[in-house]
Amino acid sequence: MAAALRKSGAELLDLTESNPTRAGLDYPVDAILGAFRNPRMLEYHPTPAGSPEAREAVSRYYAERACRVAPEQVLLTASTSESYAFLFKVLASPGDEILVPRPSYPLFDFLARLESVRISYYPLAYHGGWWLDFDMLRDAITPRTRAILLVNPNNPTGSFIKRSELESLVSVAAERGIPLIGDEVFSDFAFDPDPARASSLADVREAPAFCLSGLSKVSALPQMKLGWIVVAGPPPFQRAAIERLELVADTYLSVSTPVHLALPGLLAAGEVMRPRILARIRANLAWLRSQVGMECPCQVLPVEGGWYAILRLPRTRGEEEWALELLELDSVLVQPGYFYDFDSEAFLVLSLLTPPDIFRRGVERILAHVAAG
Repeated sequence: MAAALRKSGAELLDLTESNPTRAGLDYPVDAILGAFRNPRMLEYHPTPAGSPEAREAVSRYYAERACRVAPEQVLLTASTSESYAFLFKVLASPGDEILVPRPSYPLFDFLARLESVRISYYPLAYHGGWWLDFDMLRDAITPRTRAILLVNPNNPTGSFIKRSELESLVSVAAERGIPLIGDEVFSDFAFDPDPARASSLADVREAPAFCLSGLSKVSALPQMKLGWIVVAGPPPFQRAAIERLELVADTYLSVSTPVHLALPGLLAAGEVMRPRILARIRANLAWLRSQVGMECPCQVLPVEGGWYAILRLPRTRGEEEWALELLELDSVLVQPGYFYDFDSEAFLVLSLLTPPDIFRRGVERILAHVAAG
């Protein structure tokens, strides 16, 4: 239906846009292009884990966030998705299981299937905020569980892991010998400071752990195709894991020389882009909250960070019916909550990265549609 609207030339208010290069953001073009003016890009010297300069740049990125990451702990990949593929290869055999949160991003099941690995779920419980249900997480662990994945902040709930929750997770991981995988691609996009929040697994030393991030969100440059894995945990685990990951990386050699060498400059461009994105998503979220008052039948769920907001609608219709009605009658495109494995209805997921004019007009149409019954 959305494709037909676009083809007809009719206006479509797309509240799902999460591609920063299509969100009307102002990029530091000269700085980004300047990062590629390096004659060494014409030479090829295979470096499976990444060039020393690139790994040092990632190390500095974490140091600026008060995390201790040595360059030797860093391994570059072509994307966070490739990071998952590498980790699943190293950690699991066919038929083994990876524990992932629900609700969360729907990509994990596809990535796991490509590696012949199964996904099992542990729930995030909602009680005025999102929390780990540790009893159900422990019950979900089986003899074939090979990793516990957490998305911090979660996509799309925008909830961060709290320090107390991370302590419990580290205890479980250390006791069972099950590595933690922290997807931290949105960790730079917190709306407000919170001392109770755990922003990274990079400093974990008591249990095996990995941190994932990359240029797609850190610098709003998904087209540059560069991510990384930080290997944390006890030093013996770090050494063994890096050795195995380097073997996989050496087999593929997927990260290109130009983006290796441009990484310091691209991370510097991220220092410019992140405040601009934060200004956009904070303004859209504040405006959304201002429109959904006490008399409104909708509710904006609490969100701590990330690029999304969750709008709860009356359960007079299912999510898909709401989404299709909004598209057909109001030309507003949204994502229903079941895309992210919400276990109840009715939720709509809205991208806060949407240009403000489109976001406001789209939300106004949603609220008017709901008010009309």
